[in-house]
Amino acid sequence: MSRRSDLLRYLAARLALAPVMVWLIASLVFLLLRVAPGDPIDALLGSRAPAAARAALRAQLGLDQPLWHQYGQFLSQLLHGELGQSLTNQEPVTAVIRQSLPASLELGVVALVLAAVVGLAVGFSGVARPEGRLDLAGRLYGIGTYALPPFWAAMVVQLVFAVWLGWLPVGGRFPPTLIPPTGSGFYLLESLRAGLGTGQWHQLLGTVRHLVLPAGTLGLLLSGIFANALRLNLRRALDSDYVEAARSRGLGEGRVILRHALPNALLPVLTITGITVASLIGGALLIEVTYSWPGIAFRLQEAIGQRDYPLVQGIVVVVAALVVMVTVAVDLVVAMLDPRIRF
Repeated sequence: MSRRSDLLRYLAARLALAPVMVWLIASLVFLLLRVAPGDPIDALLGSRAPAAARAALRAQLGLDQPLWHQYGQFLSQLLHGELGQSLTNQEPVTAVIRQSLPASLELGVVALVLAAVVGLAVGFSGVARPEGRLDLAGRLYGIGTYALPPFWAAMVVQLVFAVWLGWLPVGGRFPPTLIPPTGSGFYLLESLRAGLGTGQWHQLLGTVRHLVLPAGTLGLLLSGIFANALRLNLRRALDSDYVEAARSRGLGEGRVILRHALPNALLPVLTITGITVASLIGGALLIEVTYSWPGIAFRLQEAIGQRDYPLVQGIVVVVAALVVMVTVAVDLVVAMLDPRIRF
């Protein structure tokens, strides 16, 4: 009962800090956009536009107001769940995010699953013979994939599999000759549902073909994190006293690893998953731009180039909220599974 109440207090504290973190990130982005060089009016009208037109547009967009007034209006909209309108196309920022977020979530989830599967397999492969060739190869793989620049790796993959071999599309999210599936915006799920309903699988095939290169590149780059984390924690678990006690009872090495060492080694890896989400967003920005993937990171890059203040602020706030939510959820799951954690 005491541990349950401690867990609830821990959850309440983390949930109370979550809005503060989002507010700090949103405020930082607001200030950085205003002090950074460049003017959104130049991006919209050009630097040679008449002064009267520039002044009228600045007043229309509210950019002629004092900085503290703009900040107060931004916070007021944020508290009411509004993110304003895009400066470039006058669309609500929430609508732009709603259109782009499913593409990024689909790419991120597939890449994260691939990273976990490959990374855990590589990290586990060297356990049988520590310091052997397989273990050395796994360590080199973990270091190499983590150190590769995402944009360079993406261009190499494009060059090999799309240009030279011609196996897969060079970019985009869906074949231009087909009508994209409608509904939630998650093409993979919607095309799978359409295939099961009508028996026509061309939409699913087109979706998968366009998803392989960006998700595969991002997943392999992140898999080194899981490989190194599992290897280190599994070696530490195999050297612990409780594993030695299990061996002294005559248990086989395979059972000792799977039943005693591996579950304890996976708990720190689960914690790293929350950190990997932040790395996933940073990597997704370069991957989406390189592969012309119409996700939220791609829209963020466009908005920064166009000095679209509301769109940049809205995307950063939504992404920050997602990262905070995932981190809190992962920490809560780890706290529930590991009785050694004290609050």
